Amino acid sequence: MPHFVNRDQIFAHQVHLLEHKLRSKEERILELETENALLHLRLAECMGKLRRDREEDVILAKRHCQHQGKVQKSTLVPLAKLLSHVQALKKELRDVFAVYVGFATELENQSKQLMEWMDIIGKAVQGDQGGDTQRLQAQVASLEGSLQEEKERHRSERMRRRQIHNTLIELRGNIRVHCRVRPILPFDHIQGSLSTNGPSSSEVVVQAVSDDSVLVNCTKPGSPVMNKMFEFERVHGPEDSQDAVFEEVKPLLTSLLDGYNVCIMAYGQTGSGKTYSMIGSQDENRTHPDQDSQEGIIPKAAKELFKLISEKPAERHTVEVSMVEVYNNELLDLLAKDEDGAAVGVKREVITTSPGTSEVPCLTYELVQSSVEVMQLLSTVLRVRAHSPTLVHRDSSRSHLIVTLTVTSKSPNPQALAHRLQSARQNVQHCGPQKQWWSPRCPRAASSRSSSSNSSPQSSPCHSPCPASWHVVPQEPLRTKLQLVDLAGSECAGTSGVSGAALWESSCINRSLSALSDVLGALAEQRPHVPYRNSKLTHLLQDSIGGDAKLLVMLCVSPTQHFLSETLQSLGFGYRARQVQRHTPHRKNAGLKRK
Repeated sequence: MPHFVNRDQIFAHQVHLLEHKLRSKEERILELETENALLHLRLAECMGKLRRDREEDVILAKRHCQHQGKVQKSTLVPLAKLLSHVQALKKELRDVFAVYVGFATELENQSKQLMEWMDIIGKAVQGDQGGDTQRLQAQVASLEGSLQEEKERHRSERMRRRQIHNTLIELRGNIRVHCRVRPILPFDHIQGSLSTNGPSSSEVVVQAVSDDSVLVNCTKPGSPVMNKMFEFERVHGPEDSQDAVFEEVKPLLTSLLDGYNVCIMAYGQTGSGKTYSMIGSQDENRTHPDQDSQEGIIPKAAKELFKLISEKPAERHTVEVSMVEVYNNELLDLLAKDEDGAAVGVKREVITTSPGTSEVPCLTYELVQSSVEVMQLLSTVLRVRAHSPTLVHRDSSRSHLIVTLTVTSKSPNPQALAHRLQSARQNVQHCGPQKQWWSPRCPRAASSRSSSSNSSPQSSPCHSPCPASWHVVPQEPLRTKLQLVDLAGSECAGTSGVSGAALWESSCINRSLSALSDVLGALAEQRPHVPYRNSKLTHLLQDSIGGDAKLLVMLCVSPTQHFLSETLQSLGFGYRARQVQRHTPHRKNAGLKRK
């Protein structure tokens, strides 16, 4: 039986399917509309952002255009002025060039006329006035000779004035003060650049205007010009060499062998050239061709001393060396050695003997035979001496170095012989008529000897046959001292930049130098009490400062504005030292003992 299809069911099913598809399409349309709305929103945001960016770009472009307009306006006016100025200069240059061309033409014409006149005058002089020319030449030669004679006379008068001045200083017992101005060094420019005073800190304000005067420019910014002049026995400029400095010191070494104690000390701030002046260059290369010319006072003095000793072969001399340092107000013996033979600084004390002189017990003395041995000892000592770098000096000495050369001389002293003869003559007069002069050639010699022997077993001095044997008058050795002192430099803690142990060293150095200045002030004012014992330095140098030694102070100063206050302090120290009037230096005569 055939199956009948219900068409309504089929249509209903189709309708159902179509409705399902319609709902899915509507859902899809809804999704697309939502997505479209989101895209429209995003598009609106992008459009708004784009609009804002365009507005900002427009604002920036307007600002840039305004700035460029202002720059162009501000630049065009100076450029226009500069262009007009350049055009005016070109015009003036053309005018000047035209004047120059005119002057050159006129000068050429005048030169031709002058040459023609010179030819005419030359012919006239050669023809008619040859004798006048010769007379003029003779007069010129005479004037040149007179000028040379006046220069020689002036030089001799200056030398004579200096000798008389030195004699006057010796008679008055004053202290000789020399001043040395060091040259500009590389660290002066570094100090000037680091200073808060500006670039003028490296300006030269100290000048040696003559061989006995130094000028200091003390002018401050915004103040009138103020200069100070200081006068000393000798002033050395930056151009003076080590040899020139030593030539002024060398005569004191002759006085040493003549029987005078001598002391030479270098004073000044740190970095002013004291150690260089006293010791010389510290270069280890001893084979340098200019090494001798770079030596300081100590090695040159040692050489000169042994040279003078070699020129007196009839006399017997021995030289002993001691080297000490005053470090933190303690006296250290630098020649003392430990058990291994290495040099170590052993603490010593300074005492005052009953005659009032200073002495260091147990001090080490080394016998030397030449200046080479002295320098070998000094090289060893310099390695032991206290040093420390500061902002002012990379190898600043932190102690006072005292090198003492003790010379013992034994010679046939004429004064001793004269004293011996005088003593013999007095003994003869004391014996009266009982004594007759004896001579080996006298015929009464034998009778005199026999009578004297019979009178007593032991002859008295009055009955001795020979006057020379009455009194044995031995001559004591002559001992003189040469003290060479390299003082540590005064310094300001703010300038040197030291701290810790170095700061304590700086304090001790300044206090000892202040004590030295107090001693000189007391001597200059002739106070009843002189504070030698305020410092080990002044106590050790008591005999040289206030005694009868010939004392020379070498002031070392810096020439720059940066160290002006320290320079004025050093020059003031030298001025006070010149005011000291001591007793006249005495010659150490060999004593005579009766036995």
